[in-house]
Amino acid sequence: MTSYARRGLFRALSATAVAAALTATAVPAAHAGAVPAAAAAPVPSLAWRDCARPGGPADQECAELPVPLDYRRPDGPQLTLAVSRLRSDRPAARRGTLIVIPGGPGSSGVQRLTQKGAALRGQLDGAYDIVSLDPRGVGGSTRAGCGLDAADRHLVTLRSWPAADGGIAANTARSRRTAEACARNGGAVLRSLTTANEVRDIDRFRQALGEEKLSAWGVSYGTYVSAQYAQKYPQHTDRWVLDSSGDPDPSRVGRGWLANAAVGVEDRMPDFAAWAADPARADAGLRLAQRPAEVRPLFLALAAKLDREPKETTTPGAPLTGTLLRQALQTALYGEDAFPQLARLIEAAQDPAATPVLTPDLAQAMTDEDAAVSIGVICNDVRWPGPISSYGPAVAADRAAHPLTAGMPVNVTPCAFWKDAPAGQPARITDRGPSDILMIQNRRDPATPYSGALKMRAALGGRARLVTVDSGGHGSYLGTGNDCGDRTVTRFFTTGQRPEHDTECAG
Repeated sequence: MTSYARRGLFRALSATAVAAALTATAVPAAHAGAVPAAAAAPVPSLAWRDCARPGGPADQECAELPVPLDYRRPDGPQLTLAVSRLRSDRPAARRGTLIVIPGGPGSSGVQRLTQKGAALRGQLDGAYDIVSLDPRGVGGSTRAGCGLDAADRHLVTLRSWPAADGGIAANTARSRRTAEACARNGGAVLRSLTTANEVRDIDRFRQALGEEKLSAWGVSYGTYVSAQYAQKYPQHTDRWVLDSSGDPDPSRVGRGWLANAAVGVEDRMPDFAAWAADPARADAGLRLAQRPAEVRPLFLALAAKLDREPKETTTPGAPLTGTLLRQALQTALYGEDAFPQLARLIEAAQDPAATPVLTPDLAQAMTDEDAAVSIGVICNDVRWPGPISSYGPAVAADRAAHPLTAGMPVNVTPCAFWKDAPAGQPARITDRGPSDILMIQNRRDPATPYSGALKMRAALGGRARLVTVDSGGHGSYLGTGNDCGDRTVTRFFTTGQRPEHDTECAG
């Protein structure tokens, strides 16, 4: 999770729109209820301008897209979404527009286009204009906040890591406090942060672009958004790629994704263990054990010791605890480029003469706006279960089954105390619609584990094909360096050809 450049909270295209938007917090909850068929907002135009960023494509363009706060009131208050575009560098070869749908909830599509645009353009050979957007609540789009204290905005407090002894009393109090603050301060903008509204916003973007159909590359949470779009607007999908999918069960959604992460971390840990026991690590001082089988028990014993005796770090007031070490592991498992920093942290934690250095994601609080969107979407989408008394036993059982995550994935969250009930259950993903979806999935994904992706595959039925990449990490296409997987996705985008059947790519 990262912080993004801010713009005005209700930036819009005219003084009238600004005045209307400033009344948004007094509007009733803008949940994703049924939108009357007759309700339609005028299609906006987009005023593109240069917005190149350091390290990104030199010809990146940006614009602002107005969207209704509540699609049941299309002429009511408007929000503004930051959108971005890379035009095809071979106009004669252009066949359409491809949208990059970011993950999260809470990730910036504009930022992802900056990061991945050049590589994606290199694969697509001019076949598409490439576009993306910052979902409502994110980056340069209209933001919302909960007014949370800094202590409640750290990654290890937003994620409900139990106490060292497995107790959840502090998690329960913090979750209640967070939900109450969001209800008090978030207003209608926060209540409008739903997957269903992101899907509607993407279709409004499609209309503003003047496209009958879009192709898409959705990653992580973006695969769920992509699948929901394909369910609601199948007639507007062209070539649709879901990269790193989660279980689409509409009764669970974010709760299920979080719970599944316990399995994902266990799936991925052997990759780190093999890396950390490799003799090649010795010269850099990063070899943690002689054999891969020794790394996991070493890690668990160190985390337990830090639970009992936290160690001071270079960040004042932020000692290295077992919880921080477990969170560092979870983050590092996303990609092998983070393995060295995790190994250094483990080495420093074991060395009496060393002072561990925390990475910014562990040492710093998230902004209030970033925290709000990461909470708001998953809590607005579906009601989380009670009673609160059920969480303690669930945490105890999960700690025993998956000690690397220590019960966090099934613990109580602010969603258990959310004040506004969801307006309706998310749509069930089905096999009804055109067969134009390609899924790609790493076998050892720590965040969206393979077992959950298989449930997305089963839900889509004949609409999809699945490419399984025998690799670890989160994010496959243009992420793991697997030539087979990259070629398969690129071929689909550029020619429309998919494998006839589900297939596998060796690591």
